[in-house]
Amino acid sequence: MINELKDPRKTFGEAIIEAAASDQNIVVLSADSSSGSGMGDFPKKFPERHFEFGIMEQGVIGFASGLATTGKIPVFAAIAPFVTARPFEMFRNDLGYMNQNVKVVGRCCGLTYDQLGSTHHSIDDVAIIRTIPGVTIINPGDPVTIKKAVFAMVRHVGPCYMKIGSPAMPVLYPDDVDFKLGKGIVVKEGKDVAIIGTGTVLSKAFAAASHLEEAGVSVRLIDMHTLKPIDKELVLSAAKEIGKIVTVEEHFIAGGLGSIVAEICSQECPSKIKMIGIEDKYASNGPYEELLAQHGLQPEQIFETTMNFLTI
Repeated sequence: MINELKDPRKTFGEAIIEAAASDQNIVVLSADSSSGSGMGDFPKKFPERHFEFGIMEQGVIGFASGLATTGKIPVFAAIAPFVTARPFEMFRNDLGYMNQNVKVVGRCCGLTYDQLGSTHHSIDDVAIIRTIPGVTIINPGDPVTIKKAVFAMVRHVGPCYMKIGSPAMPVLYPDDVDFKLGKGIVVKEGKDVAIIGTGTVLSKAFAAASHLEEAGVSVRLIDMHTLKPIDKELVLSAAKEIGKIVTVEEHFIAGGLGSIVAEICSQECPSKIKMIGIEDKYASNGPYEELLAQHGLQPEQIFETTMNFLTI
């Protein structure tokens, strides 16, 4: 049901169980955090396909790579910064360089591990993982697309990194929404500004777009759920047809969605771009919604920033 709040981790856990029921090659790995990743029921259903390790993410990456060489489809899920930043060398060498069919899922991404502060925030994961050739990066923004992303991810052959948050998030799409890796979703057409949102703050971009339309601004709203390979054609169409783009992400501005869009436009269709995300500073700890407000990621703030941008 549209706007119904659902737990993204529970949604992920249910989806991976459903996927595993139809593909016996899917195995699940965790670094002492199966239940926290929404996979508490997986070992009850498939005990022989569940591997719980201690806090040794670097080793789990290597183990997953080994399983992939035997034809298994390993899905390794744990806390986002600990499956990206901590084992980066292993991710790069064991998965990327070896082109292993391993799916890494970073849960509690962005600022959603709110109370534990900078060590547990994952606001640089896209920036570092997108430097690894051949890795697909998926950042779905609602429960419906999380489920669809899980099925697309396990069907895709090659290493993947998928991000999911922690707080309950609203359903934004009907169950039959068309979801394809590498293809963004045009939520609504518009001619004054293009807003490209991704992941945990996609619902904030949706709300901001509604406020803008109420103020008489025609918005093209795009859900860019796949960050690598990004839908270059969709980015360039916004650049050519509108010329003003706002990106919204719960990530450092450096290296994230905004950077990717700017890289594309700078080479093929220079456009005015406003990037809304986290500036070059460590994020604090505290209540999640307040943290988003500190970085201008609430709907009213996105609305104001966009309105100011349109006057430039």
